[in-house]
Amino acid sequence: MGVTIVGLGPGSFKHITLETWDILTGAGTLLLRTEKHPCVEVLKARGLGFTAFDHLYEQAEDFASLYRQIADKVIAEARRGEKIVYAVPGSPLVAEKTVELISSQAKAAGISLTIIPAMSFLEVLYTRLGVDPITGVTIVDAADLAALPPDLATGLIITQVYSRQVASEAKLTLMDYFGDEYQVTVVRNLGLPDEEIVKVMLFELDRLPVIDHLTSVYVPPRQARSKVFSLDPVVDVMARLRSPGGCVWDIEQTHLSLRRYIVEEVYEVLEAIELADGVKLCEELGDLLLQIVFHARVAEESGGFTMQDVVDTVTEKMVRRHPHVFGDITVRDAAEVVVNWDKIKKREKAGERTNVLDGIPIGLPSLMAAFKLQAKAAKVGFDWADIGPVWDKVAEELSELREAVALPEPQRSQRAEDELGDVLFAVVNLARFMGIEPETALNAANNKFRRRFSHIEAALAAQNRRWEDMDLAGLDVLWEEAKEKEAKE
Repeated sequence: MGVTIVGLGPGSFKHITLETWDILTGAGTLLLRTEKHPCVEVLKARGLGFTAFDHLYEQAEDFASLYRQIADKVIAEARRGEKIVYAVPGSPLVAEKTVELISSQAKAAGISLTIIPAMSFLEVLYTRLGVDPITGVTIVDAADLAALPPDLATGLIITQVYSRQVASEAKLTLMDYFGDEYQVTVVRNLGLPDEEIVKVMLFELDRLPVIDHLTSVYVPPRQARSKVFSLDPVVDVMARLRSPGGCVWDIEQTHLSLRRYIVEEVYEVLEAIELADGVKLCEELGDLLLQIVFHARVAEESGGFTMQDVVDTVTEKMVRRHPHVFGDITVRDAAEVVVNWDKIKKREKAGERTNVLDGIPIGLPSLMAAFKLQAKAAKVGFDWADIGPVWDKVAEELSELREAVALPEPQRSQRAEDELGDVLFAVVNLARFMGIEPETALNAANNKFRRRFSHIEAALAAQNRRWEDMDLAGLDVLWEEAKEKEAKE
C-alpha cells in the first residue's frame, strides 16, 4: 500500500509534466482534492476516472476540518492495500495543507509516500510580474495572514483568495500592515487564455468583478528601513564620555547639575514644534533624548538603574495603562480612556499619594503647576460646572488688581503682587476650561513676539536707523508689517 501525490499544475493541461501524466493514466484509484481545476475537463475527455472531494467543501465547518477529512479519506483508502494517486492543483508542496496532513499520517501509519514534483502557479507569477524569488518572497494562505510578523521585509504572495469574503478579510488585515492605498497585484487564471493581472489599491481588493478559487494576490515589499532602531549608539557615546579619559565636564555632572539642561531642551523642542520645522524638531528631540540617556548613565554608575530599565519601565506602564488596546477592556471614546488611565494610575500610586494635590512636582514652571493644581482639584468636584463663572472670576481679579495698584505705598507693592498672581491663576483656569495648555500657549506667544521683534530689528538695520531715532508710533508700523508678513506665510 502507498500514496503517490501529484500536482496538476497552475491551470492549463500543457503545464502537467510527462511523469505526472504517466502516473495519472496508470492510477488504479485516482483521488482529486477538487474538480475545480481547468485541466480536469481534459482528464475527463481522455477517459480518466477519478473521485473528487468537492462534496466535503459544503459540509465542513471550516477549512481546517475540511483538510483533515480529506487527509483521513486518502489514508483510509491507502489502508485497504490499494495504491492511491492523490492529485492537487498546482504543486503538492506549495500551499497544500492536505499534503502536510497526509504526509504526517502516512509516516505514523507506515504507509509509503511519494511526492512528484510539479509546476505551481508561482512559476507563472514570477514570470508575469518579473519577480525574482531569490530576493525574498513570503507565501501564505489567506487564512493565515494574521500570523504575519509585524516587521515583514519580503514580498508577499497570498494564496486561496477564493471568494469576496476572503478578499475582504485579507484586505482589512493587510491595511493594518501597509495602509489603505498600498498598491498590490491581483492575479487570476494564470497560464490560461483568460488570464487576468490587475493592479489595485488595498482598499479596492474586494471590489473586483470576479474573485474565485484561481485568484491570488502579490504584495510588493515595503521600502526597507535604512537600519534597525537602536539606542545603543547614543548610550555607548555617553558611557565613553563619562568613563576615565572621557570628557571632564560630562564626568563632573550629577542629576542636580543637569536639571536646567533638560528644562532648556524641552523648551527648544516646543519652539521647533511651534515653528513647524521638522529638521529642527528632529535635532531637538535628539538633544532631549541625550539628557535622558545622561541621567540614566549617572544612575547606572551609582547602581540605581540603567537605560534599559527606563525603557522597560515605561513600556510596561504603557501596556498596563492601555487595557483597551493590550487587554480585553472596551472603551467608547477618548474621555473614557482618560478615566481608566486615572483609575489605573491611582491604584499604582496607592499609599504614595494620600492627598488630592500630591504628585505635582515642586519644580514645575508656575503656569504648568497652576494648571495641574486646578485639574487635580476638579477631579474631586472643586470646580465650576461651565465656563461662565470662570470669565466672571477673571474680570473680578482684574478689578481687584486695579484697586491694588491705586493704593499708596507700601501697601500697593504687596497687594499688587498678590492680585496679579490671582489674575494669572484665574486666566490659567480659563485656559483649562477652553482645553488650552497655558504653558504651551504662552511659549507660543513668546516665540511670536521674538519673531516680530526680530523683524523690527532687521528693518531698522536695513534702513540704517537706530532705536533712539524711532518713536513708538514708528515702531508700531514695523510691528504691523511683521504681523502682515506672518499672515501671508
